[in-house]
Parts: sequence; C-alpha cells; structure tokens
Amino acid sequence: MSSSRQRTLGSGGQHIFDYLKRMQGEDPGFFCAVQGDSENPTGNIFWADANSRVNYQYFGDTVTFDTAYRTNRYRVPFAPFTGWNHHGQPVLFGCALLLNESESSFVWLFQTWLAAMSDRHPLSITTDQDRIIRAAVAQVFPRTRHRFCKWNVFREAQEKLFLVNQSHVTFEAEFQRCINLTETIDEFESSWESLLEKYNLLDNEWLQSMYNARQQWVPVYLRDTFFGEMSITQGSDSINSFFDGFINASTSIQVLLKQYEKATASRYEKEVKADYDTINTAPVLKTPSPMEKQAANLYTRKIFTQFQEELVETLANPATVIDDGGSEALYRVAKFGEDHKAHFIKFNVFERKASCSCQMFEFSGIICRHILAVFRVTNVLTLPSHYILKRWTRNAKSGVILDEHTLGLPGSSQESLTARYENLRREAIKYVEEGAASTHIYNVAMDALHEAAKKVYAAKKQGAGVTPSTSVKECQLQSSSVEQDKRIEELTAELENASQRCEAYRASLLAVLKDMEEEKLKIAVKVQNTRLNLKG
Repeated sequence: MSSSRQRTLGSGGQHIFDYLKRMQGEDPGFFCAVQGDSENPTGNIFWADANSRVNYQYFGDTVTFDTAYRTNRYRVPFAPFTGWNHHGQPVLFGCALLLNESESSFVWLFQTWLAAMSDRHPLSITTDQDRIIRAAVAQVFPRTRHRFCKWNVFREAQEKLFLVNQSHVTFEAEFQRCINLTETIDEFESSWESLLEKYNLLDNEWLQSMYNARQQWVPVYLRDTFFGEMSITQGSDSINSFFDGFINASTSIQVLLKQYEKATASRYEKEVKADYDTINTAPVLKTPSPMEKQAANLYTRKIFTQFQEELVETLANPATVIDDGGSEALYRVAKFGEDHKAHFIKFNVFERKASCSCQMFEFSGIICRHILAVFRVTNVLTLPSHYILKRWTRNAKSGVILDEHTLGLPGSSQESLTARYENLRREAIKYVEEGAASTHIYNVAMDALHEAAKKVYAAKKQGAGVTPSTSVKECQLQSSSVEQDKRIEELTAELENASQRCEAYRASLLAVLKDMEEEKLKIAVKVQNTRLNLKG
C-alpha cells in the first residue's frame, strides 16, 4: 500500500461503479455517494444498502469505523462502519473506499454517512488514533464520545517502544496490566507513574502524548459511556471486524465485492440462527429467582447468558449497607476474600434506581452483579424496566421506527420496509419450526415453499408497483434494460438451483427419518426379546 494519502482505483474503478449501478436498480433503499463524480472521482466512495440503514435505526447507539486496511497493508482501502446487534454479533452500517485521506475527505465521508443514517448521531464511535481522523470526528460528531481502538494503541506501542521491549522483557506485560486491570482512575494514575519511573520513561514523547489522550482509550475513563461490549477491561482489544475471514491484504477490488456479498449473507444467516435458537430453545435456569426467569424471556440467548453469570455471582458477592439514611442508601459489595476490591452502590429505594462504581450498566447495557446483590437484600425480585435495554432483547427489532421517506424509499400506505421485513422473518421462523414436525408436514411445507417462490418471482418480474427512487445524496446511477434482463436470468437460475438443493435436502431428510424408524424398530425388537428372556 502506498504511504500516500491519495490513491486511485485503477482498472477496478469501473467494476465498482457497475456494482453500484446494479445495486441501486435492485435495492430501492440503496444509498451511495462519490466525492467528485463517477467519471473523475477525487475522493472517497460510500455505500449502504437498505438493511444497513434499517439496522442502524435499531443498533446505531455505538459505531466502529474500521480502518484496519492501513495497519494490515491491504491492497484495497476498504473501511466499513459497524456496530453490534441484539445477539452481540457484528452488524454493518455501510462501507467506504478511501481514495483520499485528507481531513476534508474524512469530513465528507462522515457527513455523507450521517445523511444515509437519517442524521442520527451515535452515542459513541471507535476509530484508530490517527490525527486527521480525530479532527474529522471532532468536527462531524461533536456530541459523540470518541474512543481510540485499544488494539491499535497496543500495536503502535510495540513499534514506538520496540527498544524498551527488547531491553526489558517484562515491560509489555506490565504496560498492558496497567491499562487493562486497573479499576479506578486513581489506581491507573498511580500505576502509570510507577511504570514510567521503573523503566525510566518519564521523558518518552509517545507515552506522554498517549497519556494526554488517556480519556479516549484507557478503559477506566470510558466506563460512563455505552460501547455495547460485554467486558469493560477487555473492550476493544481487537477491532469489531464484520469482514473477518472474508477480506484480507491480498483481496483485489474485483474479489472484494464478491467477498462483501458473501460476508453480508453469512452474517445474516448467523443472525437468523441466533433468532431461531432464542425463540425455540429454553435456557437452563440456575436459580429459583423470578428475575432470572424474567430475563430468560426478555433477552436474546447470548445476552441472557451474560446476565445469568452476573446473577449467579451475587451468591459470592454479599451486599452490606453502609448508610441507609434518607431516600438513598449506600451499599458496599465485595467478593468473599477480596475486600480490597469492593464496589459501592447508591440505591434509591423509592425509584428502584442504583448506580455502581463499576459502571458496567452504563458501558455495556447489562446490569452488574453488585447492583443485583443490592436487589437481593432489598427484595427487588424482578428487573425494573429502566434496566432492560431494548437493543439487547429478543424484541429489539420490533416496532416501526423509521419510514420510507427517511430511507428514500417509495411510500406504502400499508407497511414500511422495516415492518414487512420483520413480519416475513418472524413468519418464516415459525414456518420452519412447524414444517419440520413430521415427514408429512415437511413435504407439504416444501411444496408450499416452491409455490410461494414461483409467485414471488412472478411478482418481482411484473414489478409489483415498486419504482426505485434515490435520495438527494445518492448517485444518479441507472441500470440498462439489458442489465436487468441479465439479472432476471441470473435470479431464475438461482431459483432453479435452490429448488434442486431443496429436493436434495428433502431426500436426505427422508433417508435419515427412514434410518431412524428402522433403528427404533430394531431397538423395540431387542427390548421385547430381553423381556421374554427375563420371563423365561
């Protein structure tokens, strides 16, 4: 990768613009923008499909702008905007190709991304610590908490402190312990000063610059802001990479777009599977607490597991009242044998509101073991509503929270894209569960799916009254009728392949069921023979 801040797409440029044209023809909610114009792009390229824009409305409270292509020497300057969905899985909010890394280009990119996301600012954003990105974030997101990716800070530390690490083999471990394991600001400040004195680094310019910016990357300073990560001390150890395993340093422009589509499809499948597991399998409860049962019915499976861990830990973290005068009481919670690591909780009895010195709820949106310990001794038997973050619940994507006008989509007098999408998905999950109940129902369900696929294809071919539209910021790109015909042929071939795969799956399933019936028969015969032998 050239070290220059200005790049070109080369021969891959037309490939990108052809892709943007095709996507805009297929997806009415597709948003794209080019700095300059498609004939002579002078800066960056940004795009976001309808799913990315809808997901942002649900999960856009915290965002990561991933520029790992710079540190990993990628051939393509590809930078996605990502976040976390209700299962704690990476979710995509749009992508950029960064041909220009000037401050004005980053400002343009962030402003364009905001326009695609209905000008809704996130609570927090995580980027690398590049000076130019910092300036652009401050200009475009003045009210958003800006954090540096800790993984990038540690990587840079290895470069800047290479000689120190060579001379002192214990320094790196102590440096990371100072950052990750200190639990209070005073403890961090003391540990940092001791570390620099021990290794004679008080005059190190890089360490001084990172200390000056400590409120943007050291965990103890960030606990009061939501970042959607389960652990405060381990948060942002690695970048939230939506494209892990799909895009690497050798990926070309041509391959990038194929891998982009594979990654989005794979992530979607994982989300659907997590939805299905949450709805159709019951977690094992570990306590008789009504609060645990309540949480099991509210949260997605992964988030419930995290909550359950906190709840179980209350057994080893007793709460002791220190001051219960007035409407607000003060409690001290410490693990058995670790009194020196106590946390302090202020609890308003009448409002059932508590604040803990660990600030886990503020940082991750999941209530901590210390507040739960106080709830135990004050007979708060169920979770108060203000401690249930909807974005972590199984109903996180319920409710219509944006309309077609917001997305630049054609209007509908009946339902928005969000509602149609969610209704179809919920019905599909229920249909799968019922359709697998028996061989006969399975066959009926498969036949119905084939018929439905034909009708959907026919409706799409006729247009179904949908006319693609573009928002002000979108590229005015039009697909030719030849491209549309070609796409229809491709979809027809895909539908035929899908039908063939369905038939193959059905045959395999029937074979498995047949084998199971034969095995059951054999076991039944053995049981009968055993009984006869015992009687004899």
